[in-house]
Amino acid sequence: MAALAAASLLLSAGCASEDGGPASSDGSPTPPAGSASSPAASSSPPAERPPAKGSVDVVSTLTEKLSSPWGLAPLPGGDLLVASRDDATITRIDGESGKKTEVGTVPGVSPAGEGGLLGLAVAPTYGADHLVYAYFTTESDNRIARLQYDESKPAGQQLGAPDTILRGIPKGFVHNGGRIAFGPDRMLYAGTGETGDTGLAQDEKSLAGKILRMTPDGEPVHGNPSADSVVYSWGHRNVQGLAWDKQKRLWASEFGQDTWDELNAIEPGKNYGWPEVEGEKGEAGYVDPVAQWKTSEASPSGIAYAQGSIWMAGLRGERLWRIPLSGTPGQEPSAAPQAFLEGKYGRLRTVVAAGGDTLWLVTGNTDGRGTPKQGDDRILLLKVR
Repeated sequence: MAALAAASLLLSAGCASEDGGPASSDGSPTPPAGSASSPAASSSPPAERPPAKGSVDVVSTLTEKLSSPWGLAPLPGGDLLVASRDDATITRIDGESGKKTEVGTVPGVSPAGEGGLLGLAVAPTYGADHLVYAYFTTESDNRIARLQYDESKPAGQQLGAPDTILRGIPKGFVHNGGRIAFGPDRMLYAGTGETGDTGLAQDEKSLAGKILRMTPDGEPVHGNPSADSVVYSWGHRNVQGLAWDKQKRLWASEFGQDTWDELNAIEPGKNYGWPEVEGEKGEAGYVDPVAQWKTSEASPSGIAYAQGSIWMAGLRGERLWRIPLSGTPGQEPSAAPQAFLEGKYGRLRTVVAAGGDTLWLVTGNTDGRGTPKQGDDRILLLKVR
């Protein structure tokens, strides 16, 4: 009965899953030409953007046979931590050999639908405190906790008890957000979803459908729109990608519903429109995306910045998008987005900068929506330019 109820909920949500809704046969990306902070400036047709020119080479497959991988966090020294959404485990991957060592299980995780153990982040102070942060779904909510990673203990028993720094993020069968990352300001950011309850995205008192900014202890940060709130921006449907460019500008990927997936330039206190608008509308009071895609071409999850571009992993779209940046607000993107690896590795969940011209890319074919191939899921090392 539980499975039937879950399926019924998903069907009643229609296009509410992370894979977006049905798209027209015209699946070409459409980059709006206006400033992310000034929707009215978006007047040039997409055709004026020249095509991007770049390349992606798969250097190697670091590791294979991962189960529902979601969050990925590099450790000092080059190894990686990867979260299993459905198993609630964190595994360490040797950055050279790909050897897998289970670190431990995060207690209290309740995986269902798009919930479970999601984003991971390593504290900027990891060298001193060995703290790892996790975003996960419980029976009652989504929350963020920090856990101490003690490498001296036996494998599988190296995680300390979760110290919850933020609780009460609304949960749903869909749209739980889940990406967390430390910014250049050493503060912790989190992307949340509106759980399928669209009104929460416009409710500034709710933590759902938001980008949050907090101290490492989970407290509001000076400079947030409201001094007593961790809410940084709102009007989001389901944010699963966070990254900063070399100018320390925050970028976020967002799932659309029927029509447009988005890449947004995030500014504090701005409203990104959902559910009042989807994609580029040029309506006063809402921020237009910098680039948008038909949902069949993207359904974006993780993003990373490297070599002057945002790189965006597509789930339903099964491709890696490059969005070249000019560095000048109002002139983004500098060229039309360019797709790579289309259909070659299936669903792509997470992409993380590995330094210089390299990226780590995590596939997502064992999440219940993909068609796993032999070896799935895997982490790939890419060289990009």
